[in-house]
Amino acid sequence: MDALSNPERLPSLQRERGFTLIEMMVVVAIIAILVTLLVPNFMRARAQAQTAACEANMKEIATGLEMYYADNLSYPSSASAGAGNPVDAADPLVKYYLKQAPVDPAAGPGKYYTYSIAGSGTGDASYTVVCPGLHAALTLQTLNGGSAPTSDSAIQYDSNTGFSVH
Repeated sequence: MDALSNPERLPSLQRERGFTLIEMMVVVAIIAILVTLLVPNFMRARAQAQTAACEANMKEIATGLEMYYADNLSYPSSASAGAGNPVDAADPLVKYYLKQAPVDPAAGPGKYYTYSIAGSGTGDASYTVVCPGLHAALTLQTLNGGSAPTSDSAIQYDSNTGFSVH
């Protein structure tokens, strides 16, 4: 009898064959199941982080507007027309009260938050800050009275009413 017909006579290294195809397929299937479970959670966490960053940016802009008002007893004159004024490098808020123009993570660079002033000459002035990007509907539940909006939406901050879905 030769060594090939009797496996006990083969050297120990030749008898070890590695993983079978079934074992490899089971491992790949387990990894695929884990990926399908984890990827949606990571995507939702990313969307929630974008919404939280947008809210923080809008609070920063509102603080800048309040500081401008405290120093000048009026809101920026460029906003008195009520139009949406972009918070960019040319804006007096960015020049003197913000370190840089905030970027909405949902909209990306080149799209700016806007603000408008209502009732600037009446002594009862208010302002509204609008987010340029659309945020995932599921991340806006707390801003929408506990229920998610039906589609992706922008966020708005009003000095009288606070945050809302726009």
